[in-house]
Amino acid sequence: MENLSETLQAQATVILKEVVGDSAPKADVTQSTNPQFGHYQCNSAMKVAKKLKTNPRKIAEEMIEKWKPDSAIENLEVAGAGFINITLTKKFLSKQLTQVASDSRLGVPPLKKVQKVIVEFSSPNVAKQLHVGHLRSTIIGESLARLFAFLGHHVLRLNHIGDWGTQFGMLITYLKEYEPEILSGHKGTDLSSLMHWYRESKKVFDEDPAFKKRAQAQVVSLQGGEKKAVAAWEKICEISRRGFQEIYDFLDVTLTERGESYYNEMLPKVIKDYEKKGIVKVSDGAKCVFLEGFKAKDGTALPMILQKSDGGYNYSTTDSAALYQRVHHERADRIIYVVDAGQHLHFQMVFAAAAKAGYYDPSKVQLEHVPFGVVLGPDGKKFKTRSGETEKLIDLLKEAVRRARELLKERLQDTNEDELNQLSEILGVDAVKYADLSCHRLKDYIFSYDRMLNFEGNTAAYLLYSYVRIQGIKRKCGRDINPLFATTPIQLDHPTEVALGLKLRQFGETLALMDRDLLPNRLSDYLYNLAEKFHAFFRDCRVEGVPEENSRLVLCELTGRILKQGLYILGLKTMDRM
Repeated sequence: MENLSETLQAQATVILKEVVGDSAPKADVTQSTNPQFGHYQCNSAMKVAKKLKTNPRKIAEEMIEKWKPDSAIENLEVAGAGFINITLTKKFLSKQLTQVASDSRLGVPPLKKVQKVIVEFSSPNVAKQLHVGHLRSTIIGESLARLFAFLGHHVLRLNHIGDWGTQFGMLITYLKEYEPEILSGHKGTDLSSLMHWYRESKKVFDEDPAFKKRAQAQVVSLQGGEKKAVAAWEKICEISRRGFQEIYDFLDVTLTERGESYYNEMLPKVIKDYEKKGIVKVSDGAKCVFLEGFKAKDGTALPMILQKSDGGYNYSTTDSAALYQRVHHERADRIIYVVDAGQHLHFQMVFAAAAKAGYYDPSKVQLEHVPFGVVLGPDGKKFKTRSGETEKLIDLLKEAVRRARELLKERLQDTNEDELNQLSEILGVDAVKYADLSCHRLKDYIFSYDRMLNFEGNTAAYLLYSYVRIQGIKRKCGRDINPLFATTPIQLDHPTEVALGLKLRQFGETLALMDRDLLPNRLSDYLYNLAEKFHAFFRDCRVEGVPEENSRLVLCELTGRILKQGLYILGLKTMDRM
């Protein structure tokens, strides 16, 4: 099924060409922001009139004369400076919704071209716990990956972890000398302890010159592939991996680990390749790429350093190698980096250098950095614990679940402990995720348990309650919904019924916007609006025991299915009661 906006856009484009000639651009048709302006609006008359230096209302009126109402369009009217308001017929919307109900894609059009999409997200550092700062990358990335998978693309989720570098020489040396049983496997440990030892190793490294020398020698051993050094490094990675996985399981996130070490052997080749292509210049002993348009604050050329003066590599080297591998070996059509806004300049330079080196063709491969703001505490500063440390993500999630449990225990006094625990985890984790995803990702947001667990407003709790209410309606009617869903035509009559039906039909348009802008709040805003329209319908339109019962039951079920699918794309689970 084609999105309604696309259908109307195609019609409006034909009409616009008839009015102003073949030079007319593709018409612009968008959803109306207010019901009094109809269901859709076309504002192309104003854009064209500006170029032709004529009256936009006149063009809009000529368009309406040629674009007459039919079985799909009930009314066309010119408003304001030259908007065309489009109102669809109830019969057309009813037929459209009936088709959506029998469509496994819920009215989302099939892809015109399937792509290989790589989403890089989360990306913690080995020997360090995931903290609240990793929350945004992880859940935004998972949501985008789920969107692309639902649309039908081939998706590879990559966790580009920081698992290589000089810090490992420091940590391995410390463990060998202070905690040898950890590396030998005779004593178990966890990521929290590993992080503590990392901090301790840094202190010793800074204070003891002899330890520093041994740590630096350990780096050389590790980079040279010495067996004991590699075994120690692998042990550290294994402990870290278990800690990361606990979080990913909690968040229901799927990732393929491919850390910095994966690209290690490629780094010298990248340097040689860039040198061969004549785009490397040596500056103060470092091998750099200077790119047009990139300037330092003092106006001097800003270098992208590929190899430091001491021979070491950095993020630019690794990301250049990773980009080459993803384009030439993975055959990616679109690569998305979900990394905080502070890395924007870094990715701009890596992308520009890679294009200059011929590593990818910008007309064929789409590279996108998806930046995001920071999570703030109630004081408006970076979210931290009372002791001033960065909040551990696992502690934050467990606290959300604990608070969700208190809420549900009051509401569901007849439930058993197992069910209460299960529902609490769903509500708690959903609340944390939705509070983040419902904000524009470029903006910072204040973390508040009270607000995110509120059953009113744009929250996960409100959307889950809407879904639960639909399940309650189905139970009350006592009908087998599946055969009814497959055979019953939907009939939209009441204004709130029509409004709900129109919003359901716009699910595909919403996903197209999220695909274009990579903004999960496009979908969260849609779902919240859908839930509000459902509650208005529920208020005005009785379902049980009325002549329209079958149609309205199917409408409720379709609402439930789209709510569930939309929440799933955002990474949220649903529940049948709360």
